[in-house]
Amino acid sequence: MVRKLKFHEQKLLKKVDFISWEVDNNLHETKVMRRFHLKKREEYTLYNRLSREIRELAKKVKELDPKDPFRSACTSQLLTKLYDLGLTASKDTLERCDGVSASSFCRRRLPVLMAKTHMAETVAMASQFVEQGHIRVGPELITDPAFLVSRNLEDFVTWTNSSAIKKHVLDYADMRDDFDLA
Repeated sequence: MVRKLKFHEQKLLKKVDFISWEVDNNLHETKVMRRFHLKKREEYTLYNRLSREIRELAKKVKELDPKDPFRSACTSQLLTKLYDLGLTASKDTLERCDGVSASSFCRRRLPVLMAKTHMAETVAMASQFVEQGHIRVGPELITDPAFLVSRNLEDFVTWTNSSAIKKHVLDYADMRDDFDLA
């Protein structure tokens, strides 16, 4: 015999549909989304799809004749592109393309690079700074945390000139100019 449910228990059970309730068994996806502070599952699936397409493209290029000049041109273009985007560590062989994953794309997101360069303590804090408009890449103000930073743009990630955080950092390092005190 089962006891009668209390009012608050009945109320909670109204919100959960046990018939069509699906258990999320994809633990790796959850770990990646938490580690890189992805807010939408669609971002992860997009990165996953892109990495899968890169691996398929590399597989098709590997199937071509090794002496074919088209294969060498495609290989160099693909490896250069992946290296410039920061998805691979070097551009030596096509086997590097097999290591491209959704995490590779996530590592190139602006908040992750900010945390890596110690502009913020955590990826979540860096994501908040980006959303609030404290960060610019080159001359452009970036407010989207999903912005992918290439190797060329890595050195141009800075605080905006009007950012209070930049003023605090300069005050702390004793590098603030007298002209900026206004």
